[in-house]
This record gives sequence, C-alpha cells and structure tokens, in this order.
Amino acid sequence: MIPSLADVDAHLVGQRPLPWLARLPRFLREFLYFGVKEARACLFVVLFFAAVFTVPRAGLFGLPRYDVLLVVALGIQAWMLATRLETWDEFKAICLFHAVGFALEVFKTSPAIGSWSYPDHAYTKVLGVPLFAGFMYAAVGSYVIQAWRLFDLRVRHHPPHWMAALVAMLIYANFFTHHYIGDYRWYLAACALGLYARSTVLFRPLDRDRSMPLLLAFVLIGFFIWIAENISTFFHIWSYPNQIGAWAAVHVGKWSSWALLVVMTFTIVANLKHIKERIHVAD
Repeated sequence: MIPSLADVDAHLVGQRPLPWLARLPRFLREFLYFGVKEARACLFVVLFFAAVFTVPRAGLFGLPRYDVLLVVALGIQAWMLATRLETWDEFKAICLFHAVGFALEVFKTSPAIGSWSYPDHAYTKVLGVPLFAGFMYAAVGSYVIQAWRLFDLRVRHHPPHWMAALVAMLIYANFFTHHYIGDYRWYLAACALGLYARSTVLFRPLDRDRSMPLLLAFVLIGFFIWIAENISTFFHIWSYPNQIGAWAAVHVGKWSSWALLVVMTFTIVANLKHIKERIHVAD
C-alpha cells in the first residue's frame, strides 16, 4: 500500500526513523531525513518545474506554453489548499508573494528597462508578463512555509520586526530604483548582515535540534534559486538580453539579488501568526 502524503508528513515530523534506518550512523540518518524534508518542502517547486521541463515550447492542445504553466500552477495551488498542505493564512501570504513578484516582473520587462523578456506568445500575458510568472516568486514563499513546519523551525535573536520590515522594503525598492539612482544592494546586504548577525535558526532533521546562522540559510536558498534560474533560462522560459542568440549562464551576481529577495520573503513569512509565535526577538 502506497502511503498518502499526509502519512509521509506525519512520519517526517514524528522524529522516529524507519526501523531499517535505525541501524545507520546518526549522521547518515539525519542527513537522509534532512534531504527528504527539503525535497518535501520543495513540493510546489518540484511539481512546477516538472511542468517546465515537460511542456513543449509549442504548448499543449492548442494552448501556448505559458498558459499551460499557469493552469498547472493554479492546479497545484488548489490541490495544496484542498488537501490542507497550506492553510488559508499561508495562502494569503503566497498571494502576496505572487503580487510582489508580478509587479517586479512588469517593471523589469518593460521596454524602458528590458532586464529580461518572455519571448513566447500567451493569451494570459498582462503588460508583457505571463501570469504564471508570479508563481515563481510564490514558490519561494511556499518552500519557506513548508520547511518551517517540517523542520519545526525556530529562530533565536531575530531583530525587531519593524527593523526587519524596513530592510525588506528597502531591498524591494532597490530592485526598482537602482535603474535611476544607483544600485545599493551591497549597502543593504551590509544592513542585513548587521541586523541578522546574531540570528540563529533551529531546525530538526530527525529527533535532535540543530542550528545554523540565519544569514547562511538566506545565502544557501539564494544559491539554489540561482541554479533554478539557470535551468529556466536554458529552457527559454524567459531570457536575458545576452541569452537571445544563444544560451549563457546567468551571471553569478544574480545570486546576491536572490539572497536579498529571500530576506524579503522570510520577513513576510515571519509575520504569519503561527510562525511569529516561534520567533524569539532579540532584546
């Protein structure tokens, strides 16, 4: 009998390894469960990118590829709500990620800016951006929310929420303003470094708490998003100007942008009521 996803989740948060794994050294057990929990937290990302890899560029059933990806994203989101993998409060936060990401996409792809473009036709393009694009930002928020539950995350020495919110808003604003008044990302990164220098995230791969600097988590998540961005551009989901003739790797500088975006995403998630209760704010 194949276990349901609810059964899998119950086992993952139950802190007891499968009997046949109990004979393995602790390091291997924890490493294995860490990987499984990470994969499970990436459920939305995995399902969505499976569609990215498998939907032909010509589309399906007469529907352009971007529109098919929108249908897939909506279907995944509806399923996660129906099966209670996400609560309505979490869904509202994910909608906020979608809106914030979509607004950024509209600005960045506008003729005056032209940072990147969506070259293919779609019926669901608005201001040159296919509606599925916001789900790529929402996927990051979904991962953070799912990881919080599966790893029983807690944060120690989090900065005051108003300070975190201010830095997050400045980070978001810089994505727009750096085209006009200069790029201040490294100044903002320095602010984030000082703000979160003492912050530690506690997580539970199996039955014992482990910890790591919260800043390291931001950098690592940003790195994997940068990898996903390279994959997406390779499949021509969108293209940077230097990728129009032939694909080229996304500049490593984008890693810093994604890491800062993760800071902003984390700040939004940290204000969800059931998560905020698990955050210790530094004195």
